Amino acid sequence: MSLTDLHALAQDLWWTTDPAADRLWSSLGSDVYRATGGNPVALLKTTDLDDTSNETQNELRAWVERWPRGARSSPAPTSKRVAYFCMEFGIHESLPIYSGGLGMLAGDHLRSASDLGIDMVAVGLMYRQGYFMQRIEGDRQVAHYPTNDPSMLPVRPVIGADGEPIRILIPDGNTEYVATAWEARLGHVRLFLLDTNLPENSAPVKELTDRLYGGDHRTRLHQEVLLGFGGKRLLDKLGIEPDVFHMNEGHAAFLVLALLSEAVARGSASEDALAATRSRCVFTTHTPVPAGHDRFDPDAVSAVLRNTLESAGLQENDWKPLAVTDDNAFCMSTLAIRGSRAINGVSKLHATVSNEMFGHLGVNIQPITNGVHPTAWLAEATMGLFNTHLPGWRDNISDREFWSKASDLPTDALMATRSALRGKLIEAIREELGQPDLFDPDCLTIGFARRFATYKRATLIFSQPDRLETILARGIQLVFAGKAHPRDTEGQHLIAEVIRWSRDPRFEGRLVFVPGYNPRWGRLLTQGADVWLNNPRRPREASGTSGQKAALNGNPNLSVLDGWWPEGADGSNGWSIEGRSDAEDVEELYRLLEGPVWDTFSSPERWANLMRRNFETNVPVFNTDRMLRDYCRLMYDS
Repeated sequence: MSLTDLHALAQDLWWTTDPAADRLWSSLGSDVYRATGGNPVALLKTTDLDDTSNETQNELRAWVERWPRGARSSPAPTSKRVAYFCMEFGIHESLPIYSGGLGMLAGDHLRSASDLGIDMVAVGLMYRQGYFMQRIEGDRQVAHYPTNDPSMLPVRPVIGADGEPIRILIPDGNTEYVATAWEARLGHVRLFLLDTNLPENSAPVKELTDRLYGGDHRTRLHQEVLLGFGGKRLLDKLGIEPDVFHMNEGHAAFLVLALLSEAVARGSASEDALAATRSRCVFTTHTPVPAGHDRFDPDAVSAVLRNTLESAGLQENDWKPLAVTDDNAFCMSTLAIRGSRAINGVSKLHATVSNEMFGHLGVNIQPITNGVHPTAWLAEATMGLFNTHLPGWRDNISDREFWSKASDLPTDALMATRSALRGKLIEAIREELGQPDLFDPDCLTIGFARRFATYKRATLIFSQPDRLETILARGIQLVFAGKAHPRDTEGQHLIAEVIRWSRDPRFEGRLVFVPGYNPRWGRLLTQGADVWLNNPRRPREASGTSGQKAALNGNPNLSVLDGWWPEGADGSNGWSIEGRSDAEDVEELYRLLEGPVWDTFSSPERWANLMRRNFETNVPVFNTDRMLRDYCRLMYDS
């Protein structure tokens, strides 16, 4: 093995599916690895293998040898070639082009597509500054936007037939601008990331790929044109002809107009072109409220696309009615729905809500409940538990009969794993906050980490602070983490409120807010927290995959019956908050903490049985291998 081998491995994000990955990269220099934000590409630029022990080199050599190097497994659950379009992809913190749950789901989608051998490519945008990095100053969130250098990331330029970085033209009213692309690899799956930061572009065009969900409506409109039209033109230039185009959320819906205009330009009537477009497109909606779906001024859309569409032979009355709503807004989700042959929501409840929202369009939105990747979010210690007591588990990840064997997992092994993962989380919190004695590694640790949107009610648990003080005094501690959008002042106020509560003498030492939430902290928290707390206002949570990550590691949810949890909860694998108002929900939350949660934690055997039930009931259902097979059966092959 040489550094060349490790450089090649670092460029294949397959390694993010290995629970041992962070430990193995850290073995080359933990301080440098952490300082680079967990970026092995940057780490290896300062690495000398001669400085590592023989034991480390042998373990890395074995890792390189089991790396599949992009080989596809067979047979795949579909023979279709799929192009997956999404505004963000959350694969790892070393590639910061994600915001939250939508991106994490997209990253897991690609991972399982690679594992299952599906012929898939993906298209997104290469954000030079990403979403934002969170700092806490006083009790305030401060957004920080470091600029990412692609040469230090696990990406490479997409090279055209002329041997130069590829160039494609993007419509912009009476003119066009130029975009290039970068490629990330995840096994055999290729992820193309469009980039407008080129010398020949004007400053406003260069800035289009600066920030994810930044800027104004104009920026968002142009970003989505870039994704839809630019993504299709990029695939054309590369000679990639998908059988299925999968739009993950409405941000990608301009793809419908790109396909429609191409068909008309080839001589099809507009009605035939729409039918042909619909036959190739499928759409996943994620947002359970009307305000969450991107809507633009129809005239603003016309200003950007009219010339391009007219030159193809489309008049405004051929395409605008596909998206314009009764209140005269250009709705991207409406366009995606009318341009697709199959549409799905991301849980059964979310599909019901979405059908109510879009029922006037006369479509059936079917449920394909989200899952999480079976190993990307799995702790190495949990994997060790499975390897020892459930051999063959990875090949049987969606087999419910196989997972019934989890009922025989020994209590001592389960509790040792639980203790080790809780200890790892507490050690990371202590290091991050610079408090070496913070938290008790033997206390019941509850995690709450997600986007700080107001409907998620991050501060619900503080409704009766004196009662909460009594609850925590028993031996319970709370960990909070998460970001609020820089323009979401109410969400930022919630963060400030949690931080202020953490300084209240009643909770000091038993409550912390950890800044800088990212996938690394997502792994640490879902693996290490004993209980995963989730209390949104129902039915605002479309899915909620963080709770599935906790369940993957045997950790029970304490959750409102929203998103995936109504499908996962069976009364034996966690606790459900079933109130019908804020007041009722907080009473339910306190009652559960005072009684069932604490009583179960007080008995190692009862807690071990809770872990067994999570493995038995949730692991085989809420994983992306099962999810991708559902997509193949219900969407790609439909």
